[in-house]
Amino acid sequence: MDRLENTVRPYAWGSTTAIPRLLGVEPTGEPQAEMWMGAHPGAPSHTARGPLTEVIGKAPERELGDRAVAKFGPRLPFLLKILAAGAPLSLQVHPDLEQAKEGYEDEERRGVPVDAGHRNYKDANHKPELICALTDFDGLCGFRAPSQAADLLAGLDVDSLKPYVDLLHAHPEEAALREVLTAVLSADPEEMSRTVTEAAAACERLGGAYAPYADIARHYPGDPGVIAAMLLNHVRLQPGEALFLGAGVPHAYLNGLGVEIMANSDNVLRCGLTPKHVDVPELLRIVRFEASDPGVLRPEASPEGEEIYETPIDEFRLSRYVLPEGTTDHDLTRTTPQILLCTAGSVQAGEHRLGPGGSVFVPAGEKTTVSGTGTVFRATVVA
Repeated sequence: MDRLENTVRPYAWGSTTAIPRLLGVEPTGEPQAEMWMGAHPGAPSHTARGPLTEVIGKAPERELGDRAVAKFGPRLPFLLKILAAGAPLSLQVHPDLEQAKEGYEDEERRGVPVDAGHRNYKDANHKPELICALTDFDGLCGFRAPSQAADLLAGLDVDSLKPYVDLLHAHPEEAALREVLTAVLSADPEEMSRTVTEAAAACERLGGAYAPYADIARHYPGDPGVIAAMLLNHVRLQPGEALFLGAGVPHAYLNGLGVEIMANSDNVLRCGLTPKHVDVPELLRIVRFEASDPGVLRPEASPEGEEIYETPIDEFRLSRYVLPEGTTDHDLTRTTPQILLCTAGSVQAGEHRLGPGGSVFVPAGEKTTVSGTGTVFRATVVA
């Protein structure tokens, strides 16, 4: 079992205080957006045996187990994060596995450099993800029903939004959502900037259900993503609740601290709320234009005390243990690799004492127990 030393990524949207508060350290004054735990080549965790990428690379069967290597290859197939949003992230969507392979192969054939700003596919993998709230957590997830989106836009009483309201009322669900998102992202930039400015002023004035979009507009003035965001469901998670984001589902995280787990991929198609490249034709190929409930997940408790967040994919499996005072050892031994993350209290994981933000990598088959008083998240795979 290896204690992990993890990198904190200073993205501009990160909170300046949430991760330092969790870790019990002084803020630096800079945004601290994500703490990565895993073997992603961009920022692998470090252990006493070296970077986790190298540890796994030297002996993948021993570290990951035969079944995980057979199913996912000689690499850790998930990335675990603590995510701290102090401002809205980009409105985005992820491809499914087939779309990712097709897109990656196409850009490779065309010789698009993998680090190019207009590159869409950094790898040939899909990127399902799960976010579990540690604090109240606001996000956008999936399309509203067209009639609900039409009512929200109509309530702003902005003349230039009325054609979108009419489209949402006039067409079947898929066509209505597709046409309006296409129109918003393809509009003349100056005209759309004026529309967003008027819409933002109306959101500020109205408050209530419009308040999240007023906040988005303060961070991204004039961005067409402000209008696109109003097509989506707004959801507020309570601590312990989660959202699963599958392929093709547009989403954005707005504010809060959470534990995020995802397949080990960098494939993101952006819809707005970003200065980065927005490839509208490719985005429209990937997005699933269907209204959906955000589907807030609550963990399913097992007799052994493990609370499991059920998802339909195998690259990751997230669960947690909430350990009351006086808890005896829980046996967490598995034939698959694990990362254990403490988010509250003080717990003993094998020979390691973990406080909030502390984590360990557990090789497949390694005898593992946890005890103490606190909360431990467990990340592994289904193999």
